[in-house]
Formats: sequence, structure tokens, C-alpha cells
Amino acid sequence: MGKLVYGLSTSLDGFINDGDGGIEWTAPDAETSRFVNDLQSRVGTYLFGRRMWETMRVWDDEAALTGLPDYILEYVPIWRGIDKVVVSTTMSGLDAPRARLVGRLEPDGVRALVDAAGADVEVGGPTLAAPLLRAGLVDEITVVQVPVVVGSGTRFLPEGLRLDLALVEEHRFGSGAIFLRYAVRH
Repeated sequence: MGKLVYGLSTSLDGFINDGDGGIEWTAPDAETSRFVNDLQSRVGTYLFGRRMWETMRVWDDEAALTGLPDYILEYVPIWRGIDKVVVSTTMSGLDAPRARLVGRLEPDGVRALVDAAGADVEVGGPTLAAPLLRAGLVDEITVVQVPVVVGSGTRFLPEGLRLDLALVEEHRFGSGAIFLRYAVRH
């Protein structure tokens, strides 16, 4: 049985992008990239909304990957080996291997997916994660906290959410970023 994990890189002030939607400040160095790749190799299924799906599709585009450093390209086979469930009411279909489209996520369906999984299920993006966090379905929260304050943008966690957490892992990177993994106390 897997766990439902929600994780992203954030600024110190809790945003996943800046006020202009920029994420260039989240670009990992080799050490951070390899650490995150190791974490991602434990994931069996991604849950994405439309925007995160469109962002992540770059990993299927050989032309876009040309010239990237080896430590970044190490993620490609990991991405391609993970099943993807894309939640969208505006998309009509997916043209990608290991990906399926659903119109909505029901809490019972998410719990059944996680309970049947042989590996972790990771929810990508704060819009999709918010109702799952509020429903008490998320088992772990992971954060790569980047040493930058961006002032505004999209919040990692929804406003008004109360969770009790237990820190179960931390790792400091030479870049000044910190990885934190929390178990959600249900």
C-alpha cells in the first residue's frame, strides 16, 4: 500500500511560483536534483491537474530536453515509468503513454487508488492538493524550501488549513535549500 504525498519546491514565504508565475528560482543544482530524483523513483502514480500536466509534459519532448545537464536528464526515465492521472474538465483527451484523463476526483476514489497502489501516489499542484488536504487524504507533505522570498504568487498550502504534522526527515543542501518531509497526523 502506498501513501498519498503532496510535495513541491517553495520559497521561504510559502509560494510555488512568484507573482508573475515564474519558477526559475526553483531550478535545482545537481545535488538537489539527484536527491529529488531518488524521491521520485519511489512514486508509482502522479495525480495532476491540467496546468501541472502541461508543465510536466516537457519530459516527453525530446527536442526540449536537448542540451540539458545530465543530472536533469536523469529524471526522464523516472517520469516515463510513472503512471499519470490527469484531472480536468476542460481537456478532451491525452496523447501520452501511461496517462489517463478523469473529469474529477472523488475522495473515495483517491483513497482506493492509494490503498491499491504498490508505490506512493503523488499529487502535483496546490489546486488539486487543497481538497485532498482538507479531506484528510494526504499522508505526507514534502517541501524543498528554496532560500528566496518572492512576496506573492501561488501558495503551496491553502489558506485556513489546519494540519498537525510530524517531521520525519530533513536534508540540507549546499545551495542553502532544505528538504523537509512531514507525516500528517490523522
